[in-house]
Amino acid sequence: MAHALLVIDAQKSFLQRASWTAASDPNVADRIAALVDHARDRGDLVVWVLHTEPGTGTVFDPERGFVELMDGLVPQDGEPVRTKTVHNAITGADLHDYLTERGVDEVTVCGVRTEQCCETTARVASDLGYRVTFAVDATATEPIEAPGSPAGRSLEEILADPATLLPDAVVQRTVYALAGRFAQVRTVAEITGEVAATRG
Repeated sequence: MAHALLVIDAQKSFLQRASWTAASDPNVADRIAALVDHARDRGDLVVWVLHTEPGTGTVFDPERGFVELMDGLVPQDGEPVRTKTVHNAITGADLHDYLTERGVDEVTVCGVRTEQCCETTARVASDLGYRVTFAVDATATEPIEAPGSPAGRSLEEILADPATLLPDAVVQRTVYALAGRFAQVRTVAEITGEVAATRG
């Protein structure tokens, strides 16, 4: 079995938004970096994916200069960096053929946002036949306003609204949705501990 680590949307775009200060883990890049180090140590493929929204003027518009990896995350020579404009990285970044050609049948998913691009990538990968590990604490997300909430509210107003889903609740819902259905949900410590035990 060949394995790939998929690093999804761990980019500076998110750091430009006020909501990132209320993220489940604003320093998620540190945990992602630990996974990357272990993947390289095992000889696994590391694939980097960035989300883009060209021509929108948002923080995801490449013209703004924020569609680049968070500090501390640096691809090595030979590690592909792909872009996508949809939620899932498998078809959105045209990865299925790339992974198949390299014999990859197992992927670990990490990055931003937990319930959005990371969860969607895990679901699509599972449906395409990959064995999926979801590195839950190497993902991060932000508060989610209730549908129909007034536009333009401050972060303080959003957080004070009892209808807002706070990050811990968002992560929990993703775990419930994925575990035993689309992925094996693991922590970074579990994943890297497994590597250490294999080497020891």
